[in-house]
Amino acid sequence: MSALVRPARLKMEGYFNVLAVILKTTNDAPWANEFESIELSCLIESISTKNPRIEWKKIKDGEPSYVYFEKKISGDLEGRAMIREPATLVITNATRSDSASYRCEVSAQTDLKSFDEILINLVVRVKPVVPKCAVPKSVPVGMAAELRCVEDQGFPKSQYQWFRNKEEIPDDPKTSPKFINSSYTLNAETGTLKFSAVRMNDSAEYFCRAKNDAGHSECGPQTMEIYDINIARIILGVLVVVLLCITVGLCFAYKRGYFASQKQTGNNYKAPAKGEGVDYVRAEDEGDFRHKSSFVI
Repeated sequence: MSALVRPARLKMEGYFNVLAVILKTTNDAPWANEFESIELSCLIESISTKNPRIEWKKIKDGEPSYVYFEKKISGDLEGRAMIREPATLVITNATRSDSASYRCEVSAQTDLKSFDEILINLVVRVKPVVPKCAVPKSVPVGMAAELRCVEDQGFPKSQYQWFRNKEEIPDDPKTSPKFINSSYTLNAETGTLKFSAVRMNDSAEYFCRAKNDAGHSECGPQTMEIYDINIARIILGVLVVVLLCITVGLCFAYKRGYFASQKQTGNNYKAPAKGEGVDYVRAEDEGDFRHKSSFVI
């Protein structure tokens, strides 16, 4: 047993002292970045039993499981952890799945207070991966635009920053002279940058940064172009197209003969072909033709 471990006596009812096992830790809420080593300290401050039973349990989602039992590393930590005497647990290659509560338990059979435990909450921080960014390529001036940035691997959850031409965009445009004329809202929690009405000076390169306590990652820059809309020019263009269509239609109709004049009254009347055995005689009082029949025998 370590020389630092001293027998301790608990005062009971003010009359006498008894031997007891007492544990302590130097840090009950340690953290580590992913793939780094981390130490969960469990120090035996006092004990009289020479060979106490030491166990470590991992508690995640309310379910306990052994990670050190009968002097062997087991469970999730097998092959990447060890015990540092007397009872400290050292994880040599922490992963995101190691974030959990760990309980150090020591049983001392010959001590009157024969059991003690310490709960330690471990957080393994994970650096964000490269976020997925969506930037519209072109937007008409005065229209709304939304830029999106998403990253879901980092732990703790990522916060987001947007940059325009390599300069960070402030949360409030009124706090910066360069952005005071811009009308946007930036949500650092969701990664969205919304313009209510873009201006010509909003045309630039944009990129997003996802960050947390473990580090940060950025997507590549993307260009958003703002273009002007000339309403008068558009109306004039539409009128020209309409007039051109009408002209082409009239020419086509004329060539197909849809506008030819065919009057069949007065002197323009053409008598039908004379049939065999039928004589046509103009009646003086009718102004039109009538026929008489003759039969050839």
